[in-house]
Amino acid sequence: MKPLAEAELHTYIDGALSEGARAEIEAWLASHPEDAERLRAYAEQNALLRSLYNPVLDEPVPAALLAVRPHAGLRYAAAAAIFALGIGLGWIVRGMFNTPQMPPVSLARLAATAHVVYSPEVRHPVEVPAGEEEHLVNWLSKRLGTTLKAPKLAPLGYELVGGRLLSGPQGPVAQFMYQDTRGQRLTLYVSRQRGEPRDTAFRFSQEDRVSVFYWVDGNFGYALSGEIRKEQLLQVAEVVYKQLNP
Repeated sequence: MKPLAEAELHTYIDGALSEGARAEIEAWLASHPEDAERLRAYAEQNALLRSLYNPVLDEPVPAALLAVRPHAGLRYAAAAAIFALGIGLGWIVRGMFNTPQMPPVSLARLAATAHVVYSPEVRHPVEVPAGEEEHLVNWLSKRLGTTLKAPKLAPLGYELVGGRLLSGPQGPVAQFMYQDTRGQRLTLYVSRQRGEPRDTAFRFSQEDRVSVFYWVDGNFGYALSGEIRKEQLLQVAEVVYKQLNP
């Protein structure tokens, strides 16, 4: 089979291929990990865009726009949604080609988005389960080029579920997931931060319904996300930080 074209990858992601064509591409991806990684990155970008901009489609049209003329408000709303989507795509493409420094607030937003995408999963919340913790930590450490740890949060009521490899604006990203007895989940997002100074001060961001505490330590950024109260998340974040910086 000839190498896959970009159009074929995007058509595959969109689910617009026949079963036969999908089978051929999946066979190709099974033996070409670089294309499989690109495909996963595209899928995560799509998920990021949907989580950021889909809510705009459900917002009511402002009365002031509806009053302009019949149906005009709908056109304005659609144009605004398209404009917002274009901005999002523009920043992602800009990141792919220019690899700019990512400000801390972007770290919080990306971590919260990854949390929203994966924490609701029932059957596949992680790629590698907690039963293979040593393999998980070694694998993610190798991909990020550093020595990672999976913090122990059992004293706070959270057990490791496992983790996965994600794709971020500055390369591979590690995500560790934890869960308490009620099913409440927290995620720890670890990403490279090129050119960032050491700044270990905690910062807080409220990303929609997700609370995030994040900090930068050398060339890496860390973000702890969860749909819990700020005070509770801070308690966990302090334990995580102490274990990562003994």
